[in-house]
Amino acid sequence: MKAEDIWAMLEDVTDPEVPVLTVVDLGVVRDVIQLEKNHWKIVITPTYTGCPAMQVIEEDIKERLGKEKITSEVELVLSPAWTTDWLSQEGRRKLEEYGITPPQDEGDKSVLFGERPVIPCPRCKSRNTRLISQFGSTACKAHYQCNDCHEPFDYFKCLK
Repeated sequence: MKAEDIWAMLEDVTDPEVPVLTVVDLGVVRDVIQLEKNHWKIVITPTYTGCPAMQVIEEDIKERLGKEKITSEVELVLSPAWTTDWLSQEGRRKLEEYGITPPQDEGDKSVLFGERPVIPCPRCKSRNTRLISQFGSTACKAHYQCNDCHEPFDYFKCLK
């Protein structure tokens, strides 16, 4: 068993809050370390401190590896802090296909500069959207509405 095999297995573990993403897509898996022949340490970082999904993710990782007779321990590390830069390109594509606008490169600097961020609609691609609530269905998302197609959508907040 090699590290690549463990990484491939982790592609089967989905995020409980955004199930279209795997923990690898999300970038919360930082490292896989072989401790013994069939015993591995998986290093994970939460998307934000206190994220309630981390315990479920830990259990799901152990369960997935256990199916292959691999024992594991999961280490939660807080530093460096997770950033949306760790979200894979495949994860960004999956988010948009699912109807959630992925983090925009410029982030939300409106607090600093008083400018409205441009968050495109994942359905019709219009940039004519408006913020409904800074707090969406989970702490990592905001809620927007498209002014053209009138559809509501979540935006995966940019954290740098």
